[in-house]
Amino acid sequence: MTTGTTAAAEPAVSPHARKRRAGRGAIVVAVSSLLLVGGVVLSAALGQLPISAQDVVGSILRAVGIDNAWAPTDDLIEQTLWKIRFPRVAMSLLVGAALAIAGAVMQAVFGNPLAEPGVVGVSSGAALGAAAAISFGLSFLGGWTIAAFAFLGGLVATLLVYGTARAQGRTETVTLLLTGVAINAFAGAGLALITFLGDTQSREQIVFWQLGSINGSRWNEVVIVAIVGVCATAIVASLARQFDLLALGDRTASHLGIKVERLRIASVVLVALLTGVGVAFVGIISFVGLVVPHLVRMLLGPAHRMLFAVSILGGAALLVWADLLARTLVPASDLPIGMLTALVGGPFFYWLIRRNRRQAGGWA
Repeated sequence: MTTGTTAAAEPAVSPHARKRRAGRGAIVVAVSSLLLVGGVVLSAALGQLPISAQDVVGSILRAVGIDNAWAPTDDLIEQTLWKIRFPRVAMSLLVGAALAIAGAVMQAVFGNPLAEPGVVGVSSGAALGAAAAISFGLSFLGGWTIAAFAFLGGLVATLLVYGTARAQGRTETVTLLLTGVAINAFAGAGLALITFLGDTQSREQIVFWQLGSINGSRWNEVVIVAIVGVCATAIVASLARQFDLLALGDRTASHLGIKVERLRIASVVLVALLTGVGVAFVGIISFVGLVVPHLVRMLLGPAHRMLFAVSILGGAALLVWADLLARTLVPASDLPIGMLTALVGGPFFYWLIRRNRRQAGGWA
């Protein structure tokens, strides 16, 4: 049974092609890792208080118990790194990875490269849930309250998209996009209504959700995102093989032992978790889940185990660099990071639609 499943899921590949694919994968992983490490060091070093890369590396090494000559002696530098910049860098890493893996899962579930939490309204739904918790002053779950309501909002939006876009055993692309437009519009109206009804402090926080920003991240928030993100990502990784089989079609996957509807529902919950916990603390950041998984798939192919692993690296690197640009493009200003990702993702989304029409002969 195992042999038959493997043969059905993986077409015959020549040793040369397999070796070439492995070499390409190693290069992509190495480049992504270098971009990630470079972005972390630069993001921690650059700012209104310039800090050398040696101080950054030395401070990290000392924190893990390695004495070194690079560690900073100035207490101001140490406090700046560990109370302001490192929490922000960690948050950008975690949220970027979470959004990228959520996009990869959505594309696997819908079988469509255009699926992404922001495009289909999941991020807006999560933001609406978080805004409701803020405006009504809910805190019965402590630090988890906002994240829980963001998860619920994202889950409802995801279920609506899934239920509406599925027809006769397949996902309608036009319905997927139109449902996303409707959910984004409804969530935007809900945010506007809550903004109008809320007090001044609530309004400021809601505007924050709409723009997206990693400014002001704190370690307790980072811990929440890390717990939820790591647990959800571990579950996603364990389902990689099932997603490979799902790509063969619902009927084939079912014959090979996959509980298709159970897998889809579990995926919907995981996407809501990954998106909701990110939106709860940094606001709406669109297109990360669209751009990163699609580029990885173009470079390395559709195998989901590698796709998920490299998407995590790519999403984390993308958001670290985007946050660095948000802090440094305009002196003494902190641009909304959601605006920067939309500036990159919007044109990419347009190109992807054009490419889909040329290759598939239109939406039909």
